[in-house]
Amino acid sequence: MKRMLMLILVLCVVCSSALADGTVYTATQEDQSAVDVGGSEQITIRDATILKTDGNASSADASSFRGVNAAVRVYDQAVLTISDSVIEATAPNATGVFAYDGGTIHISDCTVTVTGSGAGGVQVAGGGTLIGSNLTVTSASKAAIRSDRGGGTLRLEGGTYTSTGKNGCPAIYSTADITVSNAVCASEQSRAVIIEGMNSVTLNHVIIAGNDHSTKENSVHANVLLYQSASGDAKEGTSIFTMNGGEITSCHGAMFYCTNTSSVINLQGAQLNLSEDGALLIVAAGRWGKEGWNGGTCTLNAESQALNGSISVDSISALTLNLAHSAFTGCINTDQQGGTVHLTMDADSTWTLTGDSWLTSLDGDLSRIETNGYHLFVNGETVL
Repeated sequence: MKRMLMLILVLCVVCSSALADGTVYTATQEDQSAVDVGGSEQITIRDATILKTDGNASSADASSFRGVNAAVRVYDQAVLTISDSVIEATAPNATGVFAYDGGTIHISDCTVTVTGSGAGGVQVAGGGTLIGSNLTVTSASKAAIRSDRGGGTLRLEGGTYTSTGKNGCPAIYSTADITVSNAVCASEQSRAVIIEGMNSVTLNHVIIAGNDHSTKENSVHANVLLYQSASGDAKEGTSIFTMNGGEITSCHGAMFYCTNTSSVINLQGAQLNLSEDGALLIVAAGRWGKEGWNGGTCTLNAESQALNGSISVDSISALTLNLAHSAFTGCINTDQQGGTVHLTMDADSTWTLTGDSWLTSLDGDLSRIETNGYHLFVNGETVL
C-alpha cells in the first residue's frame, strides 16, 4: 500500500496541464518513473531535476519495449514538453527519456545521464515520438540514441550524444526512423551506428565516431552495422543509412558491414575516416541468420563523394555500387570472393585501383579507371 500511494503521488504531481518550474521529481521504487505521463495529458516542465535513483524494472523487456522504470516516460497519446532540465537515471533498467505507444516528447536544452545497467539515453518504442534539440546525453550501458520493438520516430537537432559501454552500446541503435542533424555523436567502445531490419538512420552534418571492440563470438568489427537478427524487434526489410555532409570515423574495423539483410547506404559529401585496416565495406554472412542464406545485399550510392578503402563481397552476397560525381580509390574483391558486384560510374566519376579487382558487371567508361599497376576483371575477363 505504501508503494502504491507513493506511485500515485508521483503521477499526480506531473499529470496536469500546469507549467512546473524548478521542481525536483524523484523515483526510487520498482517500475516507477519520476515523470510518468499518459492518457490525453499535455504537460510542460521547465528547469526541473528528474532523478531515477533506485528500483529495478520487474522485467528487462518491460523496460526496453515499454519504458517501464524510465526516469521520464510518456505514452498513450500524451504529450510532454520539457526544457532546461537535468535528468539522471542511476537505477538498473532505467532509461533516461522514453516515448512509447503514441506518446510524444518535445525536449530541449536538457542533460540526460544514464549510468544504470540495461538502459539507454533517449529512446522511442511502440510507435512513440521524440523530438529533441541541444541535448547532452551520456549512456553507460546501451545506446545514447536508441529505439526498440515497435519503433517510432526520433528527431534530434544539435547536441552531444555519447555511449561509453562495451558490447551493444553504439552511439545510435535503430529499430525506428531516426534522424540526427548538426550534432556530435560517439561510441567509446562499440560501433557508431547499428540499424536492424526495415529501419533507418539519417545523419545531416553530424560528426560521429565509433570504436568497435566487440568480443562476441564470430564478430566482424565494423563502425556501421546493417543487419537482421532473430529477436523479432524489427521487421524484415531494407536497412537504410544516409549521411549528408559531416564526418564519420572508424577507430577499429571496417566502416560499413551488411549481413543477413538488404541495405542501402547513401553518402553525399561526407568525410570518411577509415581505421588502420583500410576496409570500407564488407557485405557477407556473419553470426546472424541461417547458414548459407545469411549473406547481405547492399546498394551503396555515392554522390559528390570521396571513397577510399577495400570492398569485399562474399559468395552469397551482392553489391551494387553507384558512383555519381565521385572518386573511389580502392579495390573490390581483390581475393576473388565470388560475390555479385555491379558497378555504375557516371562520366564525372573516377576509380583508382589499389589492388586487383573483380566485378560481375560494369556500366561506365574504362578510361575513367586508373589501374595503378593492377588489373580489373569483369565477369571473369580481364578488361584492364
